[in-house]
This record gives sequence, C-alpha cells and structure tokens, in this order.
Amino acid sequence: MAVLLEANGLNVSFDGFKAINNLSVSIAYNELRAIIGPNGAGKTTFMDIVTGKTKPDSGTILWGKKNISLLRVSESKIVELGISRKFQKPTLLETQTVFDNLMLSLKNPRNPISCLLYRISSNDKKEIVNIAEEVNLGLKLESLAGELSHGQKQWLEIGMLLAQKPDLLLIDEPAAGMTAPERAKTIKLLKDLSNNHSVIVVEHDMEFVKALDCRVTVLHEGSVLAEGSLDFVSKNKKVIDVYLGR
Repeated sequence: MAVLLEANGLNVSFDGFKAINNLSVSIAYNELRAIIGPNGAGKTTFMDIVTGKTKPDSGTILWGKKNISLLRVSESKIVELGISRKFQKPTLLETQTVFDNLMLSLKNPRNPISCLLYRISSNDKKEIVNIAEEVNLGLKLESLAGELSHGQKQWLEIGMLLAQKPDLLLIDEPAAGMTAPERAKTIKLLKDLSNNHSVIVVEHDMEFVKALDCRVTVLHEGSVLAEGSLDFVSKNKKVIDVYLGR
C-alpha cells in the first residue's frame, strides 16, 4: 500500500527526559490505525510532531506523494496540507448551532477580505448537511453545540475536521465518556471514514480498539514496542509486561 505519512528515527527530549526515542512509523493511504501504550509512552508527543506543535531533535517525517517534510512547514500549513487533529476534550462553539460550527470549519479562504465578504452558498449548505449526516448529527443541525451529549460533541468535532477535507485525521481517545450506543456508532464512523481518509486513533480502551479491527502500534518509552493486529500484539510478552498486564 502507498504510504501517506512516514516518520523515521524521531527523537525528542524535554529537560533530559526522552519522550520520543528513535521512533519510526508509517501510515498508508485510507488506513485505520490504533496507537496504544501506557501513559508517557509518547502517543501525544508523536501527534504533536505530526501537527507541527513540537519539533523533534532529530529524524524525519514525510508527507504525501511528494514526500514533503513536515518539519519544514508551520502548524497552519500542515492543516492546509491535509492533516487535522481532534483532542480528547471537544473544543466547540457551544453557543452556536451544529450547522454554524460546521460552516465555520469549511475549507474556505481565511484572509480578512474573504471572511468579510463570505456568503454561504448552496454547495456549502449541501456539504454541511452531508457531513452532519455522516457523523450521526443529521437531525441536530439546529441544536446548540452546548446542548449535545458528550458523544454527539465528539461527533461534531470529527465533522468539523471533515469540513477541512483532510487526508489524515488524528483522533484522541474518542471512546472516553460515551454511552454504549454512542461507542458502537463511533466505531462504525471511524471504520467508514477510513474508506476515504487515513485515521489514527489514540485509545486506552482495549475493547474499543478490538472492535476497530485494525492494525495496532504499541508505544513504550517513546519507541515502537510492537505492531500488528490486536490479537498479535496482545500475545507479545513485552506488551503484556509494560501495558496490558497492568
């Protein structure tokens, strides 16, 4: 499979603590990947590097068919290149409707004049409706974001990422705080998204990861400890000792 994102030999230290240690990971086009590991394993720092929030001390991280170095571009440019990230805690405009949150997230010119002159088009409206339906919020377009359930807020934020037309979505702990029906819908949503996007899910809930039925990367002390199906990595003695056995 063609590689969308390839990280090689990444190293990051914070005040002498090695958060990322010779980390190499590759993500294919339209791949669903779960990243697991104990606290402090480097999961968040890895996503920080991919999105440009943290610059590594050494190593490379290449993007797309043109092998663009993400280490040479800004955080905003990385979003423009097609990488979007959802944090664990939703960051929504809670006093605005679902429709308005999605409208504000659409991939349109962001310069002051464009924003001032913007008028929503029929195509924009159609896109918003389609995204809302895709993330299980088709009947909630006029609801205020602050009135949604926790799971619905997570879906809305995923929808806001989709509005940016990303090639890669980074999703941090989507299962946390969800009801059982919401979890089931989220699993289906993430699987469906991987038909047209690459999706990296960072998650601690092993039942959720198992249901995703995808390739799993286990991180420990900033390095890849094991990689493969969840059944495969679950039988790895090192993985059991440092993570699953806790």
